[in-house]
Amino acid sequence: MAAKERVPGWVRRTVIEVVGWTLVVLGIAALVLPGPGLLLLAAGLAVLSQQYHWARRYLKPLKANAFHAAALGVKTIPRIAASCASALVIMSLGVVWILQVPVPTWWSFEDKWWLFGGSGTGISLVASSVIALALIAYSVRRFRGKPIPATQRVLRARTD
Repeated sequence: MAAKERVPGWVRRTVIEVVGWTLVVLGIAALVLPGPGLLLLAAGLAVLSQQYHWARRYLKPLKANAFHAAALGVKTIPRIAASCASALVIMSLGVVWILQVPVPTWWSFEDKWWLFGGSGTGISLVASSVIALALIAYSVRRFRGKPIPATQRVLRARTD
């Protein structure tokens, strides 16, 4: 007996719903907060695509566009270097947030606005940077020196 057969269908569907929608909501939140918003949205759609046709329909062009953007991002050495440098700067800011360095004398706003959000913001920045560096490494291995994959339109014109 396979593991899928031992789990009742309603349990599997409930887990897919909860995990999928949680990832989508976290992804939407991370679009405006520090974090990998698009990555979480894509992960949520990937989970929901096991249950819903509409999620599969949106996931396919999203995946194609993400692979296209990843291939473009690693097309040249300066692009790779700039992406890595950006991720390291964000990681450094996260470390500053985690360490909660004292308010400098040049800070002209109220002290409460210095590194607001606490160490949770710093951890999110560091985690986002680690994910970004891992995705850069993946993109270099998968796309560097190969033809750039085609994109797909997310919204298709209606033929009726």
